[in-house]
Amino acid sequence: MARDPDKPTLSERFTRAVIKADSTEPKVVEGPETVEEIEAAIARADDRERLIGLLGAPIAGAIGLVVMQSLVANNAKSYSSVSLTLTLTLLGLAAVMLASAWFRKRLYLGLAMALYGLSIFNLHFWGFGVPYLLFGSWYLVRAYRLQQKLKLAKEGSPGGSRSSRPAQPNKRYTPPVTGPVKPAKLPKAPKTDTGN
Repeated sequence: MARDPDKPTLSERFTRAVIKADSTEPKVVEGPETVEEIEAAIARADDRERLIGLLGAPIAGAIGLVVMQSLVANNAKSYSSVSLTLTLTLLGLAAVMLASAWFRKRLYLGLAMALYGLSIFNLHFWGFGVPYLLFGSWYLVRAYRLQQKLKLAKEGSPGGSRSSRPAQPNKRYTPPVTGPVKPAKLPKAPKTDTGN
């Protein structure tokens, strides 16, 4: 079989798929750019984040009830004493998710979803816990990235950082000596008595 010279080899296709080529096109920046826009984005979750939270919270409440009913039915002796507490905890986290999504608080929504997913995951219902862990992590990463973007935008703005106090060097750090090294002092010769 003759190989088509215009068709790239398997290794070339894999390299193109994995390694990003340097493009000369200007990068398209998505999202807010100015300090005010970034602060507004941090303060309120966008519509997509809110929708995910508003859909995930009632489902979380239903999952909490089903999980606790299943645990009590399978092993009534060990789960009967803690089932009410676990059910209230899971329903409380679902309520926190709903309130956070309603008021567009990204960080609290991410924390509540991650804790809920971890709780369900630890009860060995992995299929229910993993999506909440993933979405909660997604919210937390978005909140972190926006905070970092705000920090960089404040450093790059003409006014600089809002803090009026300059950064203080660490008192425990001894900087290396720069410049010429001074020669060591020679010890003084002892005085000798010449007289009496």
